Amino acid sequence: MTATSPAPSGLPYHRMARYSPHYRWWRPLLGTLLLFFGWLLSGIFLYVLTDILGRVAGYRELPDGDLDFGPVLGTALDLTAIALTLPLVLLAVRWVGRRPAGTVASVTGRPRWRWLARCLLAAVPPLLLLPVVAIFLPDDQGDGAGGADVWVGWQTFLVSLAMLVLLVPLQSAAEEYLFRGWLFQAAGAYLRSPWLAVLPQAVLFAAAHGWGTPWGFADLLVFGLTAGWLTVRTGGLEASVALHALNNLLAFGLSAAVVDGLASDETAADAPWHLAVADMFSVLLFAALVLWLARRRRPQYLSGPVPEPVPPRLLPYTPPQGAYWPYPQAPGAYAAYPQAPGAYGAYPQAPGGYGTYPQPSGAYGPYAPPPGAHGPYASPPGPNGPYPQVLGAHGPYVPPPPNPAEPGPAAPGPGGPGPVEPSPAVPGPAEPGPAAPGPVAPAPGDSASHQGGVGQDS
Repeated sequence: MTATSPAPSGLPYHRMARYSPHYRWWRPLLGTLLLFFGWLLSGIFLYVLTDILGRVAGYRELPDGDLDFGPVLGTALDLTAIALTLPLVLLAVRWVGRRPAGTVASVTGRPRWRWLARCLLAAVPPLLLLPVVAIFLPDDQGDGAGGADVWVGWQTFLVSLAMLVLLVPLQSAAEEYLFRGWLFQAAGAYLRSPWLAVLPQAVLFAAAHGWGTPWGFADLLVFGLTAGWLTVRTGGLEASVALHALNNLLAFGLSAAVVDGLASDETAADAPWHLAVADMFSVLLFAALVLWLARRRRPQYLSGPVPEPVPPRLLPYTPPQGAYWPYPQAPGAYAAYPQAPGAYGAYPQAPGGYGTYPQPSGAYGPYAPPPGAHGPYASPPGPNGPYPQVLGAHGPYVPPPPNPAEPGPAAPGPGGPGPVEPSPAVPGPAEPGPAAPGPVAPAPGDSASHQGGVGQDS
């Protein structure tokens, strides 16, 4: 069973040219021009290639200059030239339309093979009735549709049938993808109503087969309108491809059964009125059967939401936001490391100015302040510091010897020394010094003299 229809927010089939975030109004027109010139160039290339190969192979040349490939090979080349349109349409949808190539097949973005099989089964009864109805309808001369046709033989018929089974589905699909696919969606890009969008492709489809008889043109026009309506109603080309392929297989198969049937230049546009009426009847019967199946199976006829545009990605990674590219940017000033609240980074903030050490109370840091100005040493009582205080003017040094010009003490006589009177000290120049003058210590000679005198007296 096919998928049910989504919410009505999608696009119908004829509006699928807008199923792209890159849609522009000029894309359907540009794609149509490229398709026309692409088909023209591919046809010229195929014609030149087959002409060269045919002349090399020795095929007979016709009076008009073309080569006579025979009815089977000639029909195969004609069908191949039309089938080349199929890849051109897919490329135009993908490159010019900037959307998935499967959106020309159905609103689901791909061919629905199960629905195609059901449509093929629905096309069998109307097409079997077509030759029966055509037989009983009188032709222009008032006779039946039968004529004096000669059976071609089983060998030729089977070869022709194998070729037709291989190429006719491709030829029919190419025509449907071009007219009910690209051209229908190109018109629907500008026309919202499907009734208006279905008209251009039907007229172009009938005109592409040439102008034969009014009945033949009308038959092709009815076929194009019916196939276009079924495409919108079912959301894809499956129904129209099934009808077109089986219809062409029947027509080409009947022509291959008679001598020179495939060599005829007549197309569906040249059909007489009785064949045109029979074909229109079979087409309308097929449409009724497909609509009945659509009510039971409910194929999806609306697309999903139109894709949103995707921003271009120039690099496979996200562009950096900070000045540390290509490394990740940390929120703080310490990059990838956690930011500490204070000036000490990851370490705990001490309450005082000495960090983790205890805060001293005085100016000497962690050391105890000395009691005085001399640090840990005891302060001397005097101005000489820790050294003993000298009482004289020469400090700790011996005073200089007396001046020879001055009289010294008398030498002792033979009678023994007598009492010597101490000579008065001769005042000399005073030496400056920090200590105040005091009693002068007796010289060593003087002490000896005193000691000797004392001894002699005793």
